Parts: sequence; C-alpha cells; structure tokens
Amino acid sequence: MTLAFETARQLAQKIRAREISSRELTDLYIQRIEKHDPAVNAVVVRDFERAREAAAAADEALARGDEVGPLHGLPMTIKEAYDVEGLPTTWGIPAFKDNIATGAAESVKRYRSAGAHFLGKTNVPLQLGDFQSYNEIYGTTSNPWNLERTPGGSSGGSSAALAAGLAPLESGSDIGGSIRNPAHFCGVYGHKPTHGIVPDQGHALPGMVASPDIAVVGPLARSAEDLALAMELLAGADPFHELGWRLALPAPRHRELADFRVALWPTEARAPVSSEVADRVQQLGDRLAGLGATVSDVARPAFDVETSHATYLTMLNGVMSAGLPDDIFEGMQHGARSLDAGDESDDARMLRAAVQTHRDWVRAGHVRARLRLAWKAFFEDFDIVLCPQMATAAFPHDHSPFLSRTLQIDDTVRPYFEQVFWAGLPTVSYLPSTVFPTGPSKEGLPIGLQAVGAEFDDATCIEFARLIALEIGGFVPPPGYED
Repeated sequence: MTLAFETARQLAQKIRAREISSRELTDLYIQRIEKHDPAVNAVVVRDFERAREAAAAADEALARGDEVGPLHGLPMTIKEAYDVEGLPTTWGIPAFKDNIATGAAESVKRYRSAGAHFLGKTNVPLQLGDFQSYNEIYGTTSNPWNLERTPGGSSGGSSAALAAGLAPLESGSDIGGSIRNPAHFCGVYGHKPTHGIVPDQGHALPGMVASPDIAVVGPLARSAEDLALAMELLAGADPFHELGWRLALPAPRHRELADFRVALWPTEARAPVSSEVADRVQQLGDRLAGLGATVSDVARPAFDVETSHATYLTMLNGVMSAGLPDDIFEGMQHGARSLDAGDESDDARMLRAAVQTHRDWVRAGHVRARLRLAWKAFFEDFDIVLCPQMATAAFPHDHSPFLSRTLQIDDTVRPYFEQVFWAGLPTVSYLPSTVFPTGPSKEGLPIGLQAVGAEFDDATCIEFARLIALEIGGFVPPPGYED
C-alpha cells in the first residue's frame, strides 16, 4: 500500500521518527488532491497555503525537540459543516455561501491540540439532509470506486477523500447515518459515538448554539485503530460542562473475537435489504461462530420495532425541521392537519413530526427512555448487534425530487428514505455504532456493516471492527488511485 493510504497513526509515527517530514506529507496530499479530486470533487474548500505553513511549523518544533502530540504534523481534512476560521461554513445552503467562520469548531481545536492541521473541507448535501453529497455551491461528489455512484451522505466528501487517498483522517456528523452510510459506500471506517460524548460546538450555522437531540459528531478513517485514536482525542466534556463533568469510557469488553456475544440482525420486514447485504451479515456471523464466538440469529431487544422506528422519525424530523423557513414550516403545518387520522405511513409520520408540539416531543422522550432501558437489558447478555447500514452498495447519482426517488433492492423498488431505519435503530437510543468494510459486492463495490454496542461501549464497537479486519481484511484502496 502506498504512503498516501497508510493509516493516520502510521503516518504520525513516521513524522515523529523523521522518516518523512510534515511538509513532505502535506505536499503529497496536496498533489493527490490536485490530481485526483477534479473527478471525485471531495475536497471542495482548500486551505493549502495555511496547511503548508502549519507543516513547516510542525517540522521546526520537532527539530527543536519540543513535546509533540499523537498527530503531530499530520495533514487531514474535515467535513464542510465544521467551522474552521477563515473558511466558509455553508452546509451546502446557497444563502450561506459567504458565511466565513471566525472561530474553530471544538473538534478542530482538539485535532490541532494533538498536532494535526487541515488541508481543507469536504463536501456535503444541502442542509446535510441526504444519502448523497451534492449542492448548488460545490457540485456533486462521486464515489472513488465508481464515479457514477454516490459516496453517501451527508459526510460523503469525507468518505470519498479517505477512500481516494486524499487525506488520512476525517470527522463527520450523524443523525440519519451520515457518518455510517458514507463509510459503508466507500469502504472505510466510521464511528457514530454514544450521544453527547463528543462535543459538537462549531458544527453549526449562524445562530445554532444548542446541541440537537440524537445528532452526533465523530471520526471517519481507514482503520479501526485510527477511530480509536480519534475518539481518545475527541471524547470528553464540552465547554458547557468542562468545569464539573468527566468522561470515563470503559475499555473494550473483549480482546478476542471468540469471546464476543453477537446478535445478528440481517434484515427487517419494514426495511428489507438486498440478499447480498443480508447474506454478508450471516456469513460474518458464521465466521464468528466458527471462531468460537456466541452468535444468535434470533436475539432481539424487548421492544416493538415499529415503536422504535416511529420514535426515531419523531426525533429526527423534529430536529431537522427546526431550521426551516417560516413559510415552508407553515405549509407543512397545513399538510399535517390535512392528513387522515389513520395514516401511519412513514411520510405521514415524518410530516407530523416536523410540526409536532413540545408536548409530543416530551411524550416521545418517555418512549425513547423505555427503548434505552430495553437496550440496556439486552446488552447484559450480548456485546454487539451486527446489522446492515444500508440496503445496497452505493447506488447511482439521483438528483430527482426527493418524493419521487426510489431504491432498487434486488427485484423490488422501495421508498428512498425507508433505509433510514438502519441508521435510526441505534441512533434513537443514543447507542454507539461502528461501520467497517467487509469486502466487495458482486459489482465490486464496498459493503460495510454496523457493529452496534451499549451506551458508552464505544471502545467495544471499535475493537470488534479492529479484530474483524485481522480476520477478513480491512480497507482496500479503489483501483486507479495508486499514485
């Protein structure tokens, strides 16, 4: 594997050992962006001169013998939704095209404290609200495995940059699979943390200060080891709580695959996945059983799946609609009042949730608390739920109106947003989830799976993904990006 595809941990070690300078590595990634990104369009905001200056300063500090952090001299990119002073933060919304950040997001500060610097920012969909990554400001990002396919969303630029070898480390955000979905589509690693353990300050548009419910920020990388390192740097008290709040995440429950207790959830009637994806869950489960792990095909937490999903849609759309213009919101209120009282379709649920009252939100919170208790009890008997992240591998670009979109799943056409079920299953209950690659589909596109764990068992999810890579392999670069 070429230098550009080595892990962030390996590259930082090479810099500390002076096998390569930070400036040399920074220039390497800049050259790769200039060569490969015109086709991929992942790194849409570039900050090369400041990156070179930071790299030179890192090399000088190392030469002086200064104490350095674990990412000293490492160049990286970050999702466009994060503030980096002097760079635009738009979330793909044309009205914010000229919104230039005056400060840095908390995650940016923590990466910098560890010694990293930033080459630029990566593309997102409009308002971070799609399984694809395109907008009027920056255009369309493509999947390095097949430029006719989406890299996912909303952290699609993040995953595409990692897969194409344009950066060694990234951070995204996730409320509907926006870290996990792109990781699956591009064959990289992504971790959705337990809610609230990674500060999200500065992942925001003007006027947004409070942390939204169920949304998180977290890392993407080309190895589970890099996810673990990033979480060590990012997790902890946010500025509101730092005076009196401390985080002590538990160590991984196990260090050998044979010791894990794994529940398989290969598909679900309310959000069916392709036979190829479902089979991948089962095949990996069989492999784990062969290694001595405890594997169950039937174990489930003690709640109704429809209740879980309905609660997730309530929370998701309550958050997503908060930033809508008044005229659009009023139109949605009128639409919700016009719904048939017995209409329990996802579209109806989402519309009602978008205009719900605070009373509705509080009641949904009580339901969510019962879901959390059910998961807590479940994870006394199991360590990991292994399930899909999405029904298919990366699908072709589709910029048609949202309500007309569909997904082809084997021989069936399904609603486009139905697959948010798999993202919402852990998200509504604040659970951590790591997506990791499992090898190619029949078309040669990556298939990733979710390892879901108990609240605060982030290290268990990541360690499980690390051990799986030792057994079946991990990230593989897409063809055509070797140099």
